[in-house]
Amino acid sequence: MNNLAILGGKPLLKHPLTQYKSIGEEELKAANSVLESGNLSGFIGAWCDSFDGGPKVKEFESAWQDKFKTKYAISVNSNTSGLIAALGAIKTSPGDEIIVPPMTMSATVISPLFYGAIPVFVDLEDDYFCLDYKKVELAITSKTKAIIAVNLFGHPADLSKLRKLADSRGIYLIEDAAQSPLATENRVFSGTIGHIGVYSLNYHKHIHTGEGGMCCTNDEDLALRLRAIRNHGENICDPLQINDITNLIGFNFRMTEISAAIGLEQLKKLDYLVKEREIIATNLSHSLKGMNNLITPITRKECRHVYYIWGAKFYCEYENIKNSTIMKALSCEGLPIVKGYVKPLYLLPVFQKKVAIGNNGWPFNLSNQSYKKGTCPVAENLFENTLLTFNICCYALNQSEQKEVINIFDKVFTNLKYLADSKSNN
Repeated sequence: MNNLAILGGKPLLKHPLTQYKSIGEEELKAANSVLESGNLSGFIGAWCDSFDGGPKVKEFESAWQDKFKTKYAISVNSNTSGLIAALGAIKTSPGDEIIVPPMTMSATVISPLFYGAIPVFVDLEDDYFCLDYKKVELAITSKTKAIIAVNLFGHPADLSKLRKLADSRGIYLIEDAAQSPLATENRVFSGTIGHIGVYSLNYHKHIHTGEGGMCCTNDEDLALRLRAIRNHGENICDPLQINDITNLIGFNFRMTEISAAIGLEQLKKLDYLVKEREIIATNLSHSLKGMNNLITPITRKECRHVYYIWGAKFYCEYENIKNSTIMKALSCEGLPIVKGYVKPLYLLPVFQKKVAIGNNGWPFNLSNQSYKKGTCPVAENLFENTLLTFNICCYALNQSEQKEVINIFDKVFTNLKYLADSKSNN
């Protein structure tokens, strides 16, 4: 008699997986030190010594520059803020087109709307889940201002080729490196290959400051503009004699001294914490490689994958089994698994109804861009049929728990015939 939990059997995993926690005593001491100093934020929104923040913010940015071998690191209060600042720094204007992937956190594709720009969705590589270079090349028009490449799940996009393409067309490459700290292409860090790279320090990333982010660039002018947009840039145009003030009406995207102090301690742990994620992912992939109907994650040649998410693909000889059934079966065994990742983002109401700012359709009325279903067939197929994602950055997964996860996959995938024949697949 079959013992799959989805069919009434007992689940293999009888307890929640151990939560991943990167915060320790070092961060507590660092935060307390800032509290005791009384200087919780060192920013002043006017041109002075404090325009770029307090001592911990400056120290954190300097340490990030050293670690990632980039000329400039500009801290912000989130990756979302960093993306908005990046698009402002390149002088994005109403009607500009920004090439984006359909599968990412929504902030990536929403950020162009703050400047009246039009997101143009381009499909993914089926193997690595990042922007398809050839399709990006075909999507560039005279209106294209930038490409936002997401290093999804911790795997670098085809960054060197995309940067070369951007340079040849006179446009910008912005990297959303939220999920890929220490990922590399040809030994160069993701987040430093594009004109601007933006990292996330949100609480469920490899390292975090609760909320936070970091922008990296090797361009002095872009760095200044990022700093200005972060901190009420309208106030520095006169003293710095900035002539082109496009998009320099600034925000408050500033990082606190406590966040920076925590970030400094987290940065010291980054190598260890990322390696830990890689070891877990490698063990899962090695143990499940060759399992019928399951394709474990693969890595592009000369790249380092840092595994924010372990993303596998499901193909089945039983045509009547959907990946939602597989997801349900794995979930019933206790595994926190997700079908696909996110629904292709052009299917969000903001794009389907083309109402973003006000009710007159602006900025969508500046373009005839279509967001119909079928726009990105690879992404749609991944979401609907083939992709299963396990967020290993949420769990510590000791050896025993890794074995339990492997056993769950083995149990479900060796019993697909029972699922195909059961009502659970209806």
